[in-house]
Amino acid sequence: MRRATGKTSEEWFVILDAAGAQSLAHREIALLLRVDHQVAHWWSQHITVEYERARGLREKYQTHRGYQVSVSKTVPVSLAVLYTAFADATRRAVWLPDAPITIRRDTPQKSTRAVWADGDADAPPSHVDINYYESGPNRSRITVQHSRLTDAEDVEERRAYWRAALDRLAETAASQA
Repeated sequence: MRRATGKTSEEWFVILDAAGAQSLAHREIALLLRVDHQVAHWWSQHITVEYERARGLREKYQTHRGYQVSVSKTVPVSLAVLYTAFADATRRAVWLPDAPITIRRDTPQKSTRAVWADGDADAPPSHVDINYYESGPNRSRITVQHSRLTDAEDVEERRAYWRAALDRLAETAASQA
């Protein structure tokens, strides 16, 4: 961080404390860093998140819209086979049975955006973003980011769920290749 911004995390935290950042919103802290200290956009976000975590303003995996978790798996199949294993509802049902998802947007062999509505009337639907990557000949990777989760416990439950699901996907896709 020192190389990119000229200061360590602790030095930034002292500056932010002096500016009253503990009472500012995330966006205001990041803007303060960009405008008053000419910190690049990415680094202002990074410093802000670190600061919020260090000061107890944000927990691990927490975003401004709840919590999120990301799980990836590299599978020994082509990108087309991997994508089809998710995109085709019949094939998806084999490894992801009864998943309460509704596809919002799909860009073939690149990404799928879905809403996860598990029937809890008290909780708003969460979001599932899936990205597909070619990793070489007959090798591809899927990354699932599940966001708008309720808390850190929900993060760990979804992490376990998606790890198991992607293991099943790998087995299913390999048998269909």
